[in-house]
Amino acid sequence: MTQWKIKKFDELSLHQLYDALKLRIDVFVVEQRCYYPDLDSEQNQLDRHKETLHLLGYQGDTLVAYLRILPSGQSYDNYISIGRVATAKQARGTGLGHELMSEGLKVCQQHFAKQNIKVSAQEHLKEFYQQHNFEQVSEMYLEDDIPHVAMVNKR
Repeated sequence: MTQWKIKKFDELSLHQLYDALKLRIDVFVVEQRCYYPDLDSEQNQLDRHKETLHLLGYQGDTLVAYLRILPSGQSYDNYISIGRVATAKQARGTGLGHELMSEGLKVCQQHFAKQNIKVSAQEHLKEFYQQHNFEQVSEMYLEDDIPHVAMVNKR
C-alpha cells in the first residue's frame, strides 16, 4: 500500500527533501547516466517556487515514487507541468508508475482545476503517457542528450 503525500517546498521535512532528491539522483543521474545539476539554480527556483507541489509516494518508510507539479508560467506559459516523474527501481513493474501518474493528475485537478498539463516526456515513455490521455505535440528533441517529446493533457 502506497501512502501519498503532497507538499509545497517549505512543508517538506528534511527527511522528505532528502528522500526526494536521492530518488531523483538515483533515477535521472545514476541510472540514466545524465550528468546535470538536478537542484534548481538561484535564477530558476522551480522546486522552491511557492506554488510548486511535490507528490511523494511512500511504502513504509521508503520513498518509492515522486513527481513535481509546476504552476503555469514556470516551465510553460499556458500549461501547468508535471516533471521529475520517478519510481524506485525496486518498485517498477508493479503498476506504481501508473498509480503515481493518476495521483498526480488528481492533484493537478484539485490545485490547478481546468488548466491543461504539459510534460517533456522521454520518447520511450510516450505510450505510458498516452495511457493517461496525453497527446504528442512536438517532434522528437534532445534534452540532456535523451530523446524527448512534448505531450499535452487537455482537460
